[in-house]
Amino acid sequence: MRSALRHLKKADPVMRAIIERLGPCRMEFGPPEFHSLAEAIVYQQLNGKAAVTIFKRFAALAGEPLTPQGILKLSGEQMRSVGLSKQKSAYLKDLAEKTVSRLLDFAKLPDLPDKEIIEHLTQVKGIGVWTAQMFLMFTLRRPNVLPTGDFGVRMAMYKHYLDVQRAKAPAKKNGTKKSAKKGRPRKIKLPTPEQMEKIAKCWEPYRSVACWYLWKSLDVRTL
Repeated sequence: MRSALRHLKKADPVMRAIIERLGPCRMEFGPPEFHSLAEAIVYQQLNGKAAVTIFKRFAALAGEPLTPQGILKLSGEQMRSVGLSKQKSAYLKDLAEKTVSRLLDFAKLPDLPDKEIIEHLTQVKGIGVWTAQMFLMFTLRRPNVLPTGDFGVRMAMYKHYLDVQRAKAPAKKNGTKKSAKKGRPRKIKLPTPEQMEKIAKCWEPYRSVACWYLWKSLDVRTL
């Protein structure tokens, strides 16, 4: 981690300021197991407190750590009783079934490159690229992941890079900057994947750590 922080602080003055303000990186990692991926599915599209509450209820019902067998023994009604939607219950069942049938093989994941892991995980219903990237970062501890579809990372990049640059833009020819109409909020235009890749280029090979700092800079709860 020290090497990552040295590199990021040297390569990017904006990131250096964020790191110096927030202090040491305290990324929390989960074991590369079925439990972690099931937890990621539960957390999808939920705010922190609601996700924690639902996950605790679900784990108490299915057994902790979560296993395919523990999930498959539950009925849809039981899963919905703890706050899981019908769709999310189906995703968890599909994850369990594909794990039991060996279509999803957790044992081989640590030896695969990032791209192949994403392809392997997204065969499960409800697991998209974002969930696979979170698994790469917080379970497999891959250091160079950039989730370009993550709202928190996009918003932090806008705040610390794009919006700041716009504020520092040179004045118009008439000597004044064009300002927003009084009372009208300034429109936020989040960065495109291409813009994000360009900003994050200097972070390599530690983009995962940089993203953690971006999340923390917005006080966003990470997995």
